[in-house]
Amino acid sequence: MPLARYETARKALADAHSVDEAKEIHDKAAAMQAYARQAKDMQLIAWATEIRLRAVRSIGLIIEKQRNAGLLAKGGGNGSNQFQKATGSKPAPVADKPLSITLSEAGIDKHLADKARKFADRTEEEFETFLAKAVQKVSDGIEGRKANRTSFTADNEWFTPSEYIELARLVLGEIDLDPASHRVAQKIVKAKTFFTPDRDGLTQEWHGRVWLNPPYAQPAIGHFVERLVLEVAAKRVSAAILLTHNYTDTAWFHKAAECATAICFTRGRIRFVALDGGIAAPTQGQAFFYFGDHVERFCSAFGEVGIVVSRIASRGFWRAP
Repeated sequence: MPLARYETARKALADAHSVDEAKEIHDKAAAMQAYARQAKDMQLIAWATEIRLRAVRSIGLIIEKQRNAGLLAKGGGNGSNQFQKATGSKPAPVADKPLSITLSEAGIDKHLADKARKFADRTEEEFETFLAKAVQKVSDGIEGRKANRTSFTADNEWFTPSEYIELARLVLGEIDLDPASHRVAQKIVKAKTFFTPDRDGLTQEWHGRVWLNPPYAQPAIGHFVERLVLEVAAKRVSAAILLTHNYTDTAWFHKAAECATAICFTRGRIRFVALDGGIAAPTQGQAFFYFGDHVERFCSAFGEVGIVVSRIASRGFWRAP
């Protein structure tokens, strides 16, 4: 999130008139925040954190505005007058649908809605003080962590060992794109095109044969998986291999599995490599998803590192190779 994009996000929040708009900005900022933590980019972390928290407050103000508009439609009430005094704004037109449906459709759960209302209840001065402390706390927390940790988290940059990249290259032929990467990782991946956090792979064009080891924090991983599925369906991505933890209960895992033509569940856990060369030991196993036509090639290559299941294209069933 370079300065220009930060300013654009601030302006977009100021212009947001619906919970959908504010929620979209919130989700993009949260994804960028997770991505920035992996890259240890302190300025990017600070900006993304600020935008995300401002978006939460914006959601709360819009919810309050819509509710007061609803009171006016029913004959008015003190709530609308209090809102106008606090914000100097006029209530927005009454929504066509009940607020509960609007929030649900925007993907705003009770936890986020409650936080948004609390933020909206603060005065502008109170919120700005809180925001400054929150951003500083996040920045201090990231800087204070050790670079080489023994447990796998999404807060650090961890690279896939070369042996797995070579298996992916064997299946794909070449890697045209690595949309969630780091310059150090490219010493092994050697993608023709790659995107680092400062370029934000989610906003770029995807093409060809893709290797994707996404940021594992939510909601970033969900956004990257959804983007990959969409690009495969649109045939802009001709083949891809996705590496994730084997969180089989998550929505993003099921979304990837429904689109993939084969999946390898690793035997044991992958020992990822840290930026400084240290080894990370994750607390769970991993899975490689394959999207493409060369299923037998994938099964042959990745059968060396785990159990592989593949899809019977005509019937949609899964079977062991």
